[in-house]
Amino acid sequence: MTNLHLKDGQTSRRDFLKTTAVAYASLTISSILASSGCSNALKGSFGRATYRLTEKNNVILFQGDSITDAGRDKKRVNNADEPSALGTGFVFLAASRILAEHYEAKPRIFNRGISGNKVYQLAERWDADCIALKPDVVSILIGVNDYWHTFKHEYDGTVEKYEEDYRALMERTRRELPAVTLVICEPFVLRCGEVNEKWFPEFDRYRVSAKKVSTEFNTIFVPFQSLFNEAARNTPPRYWAADGVHPTMAGAYLMAQAWLKAVLVKA
Repeated sequence: MTNLHLKDGQTSRRDFLKTTAVAYASLTISSILASSGCSNALKGSFGRATYRLTEKNNVILFQGDSITDAGRDKKRVNNADEPSALGTGFVFLAASRILAEHYEAKPRIFNRGISGNKVYQLAERWDADCIALKPDVVSILIGVNDYWHTFKHEYDGTVEKYEEDYRALMERTRRELPAVTLVICEPFVLRCGEVNEKWFPEFDRYRVSAKKVSTEFNTIFVPFQSLFNEAARNTPPRYWAADGVHPTMAGAYLMAQAWLKAVLVKA
């Protein structure tokens, strides 16, 4: 295409389209976050105030199952802020932005998610993988295996057990770490891959339980299911999580942005 001869202050059609495309993409992401309730402006209805990362050496801990784990190198488990120790999922993406934007606070970020975990398995390793780190922020995403494994691996759990175990874990954490900021992330699935209509409405009860525990313990709540429901309105669900459970790169990016919007406010 021949370049157009333009007067000062004018832009070419190509530059205009490029600028418009970038603005549209940004608007779409912002709209998804806002519509799903992840925006700070809507935070009041989703739990306590956001966390202000201002003090030196803040410790942020991410806990959960494979979605948090995301292939992290478990031999590097004690290495804060190290890429291989943070995995390749939403934790890595969120941590990258935190470290870039809050460098003055010198945060230390750990990922202790383990693939396949359910709530009771978090409890079994909580002393070593949470309490001992003395975190300032603990973010937990757990629940999909508590339901999925009842028919995938013959796990005998129930939603009542999930909620009871979750509540006991929160009580223990508040007791051992009274000043900690707790973040409960909503368990989620998308209707594709491993996930079919047989999952519902039972899986939704686990989401309700997670929100109930969050409300009881006045935690920050990250509405991941609402996020993906909104994202999948105009894009096939598999684009965000090919198997319906584990997010793609695009899905992990959305999760990271949602987590940051819901949890952190820049000092």
